[in-house]
Amino acid sequence: MAKYSEAQKKAVAKYNAKAYEEIKLRVHRGNKTIISDYAASKGKSVNGLINGLLEKEIPELSGTYKQD
Repeated sequence: MAKYSEAQKKAVAKYNAKAYEEIKLRVHRGNKTIISDYAASKGKSVNGLINGLLEKEIPELSGTYKQD
């Protein structure tokens, strides 16, 4: 049985398109695993780790990202 209905998937996709922008990040081969493992060791997702680091570096972003 599906975890989410098609209507739920569509609603989430619509919300994400309205609320978020995407940035594609390229890293050298092999670094993706290192980054993922590091984020997991800190109890964060890769996205959460990157957003948190960006908030620390760019004052204008302060408070725009909700950390767990």
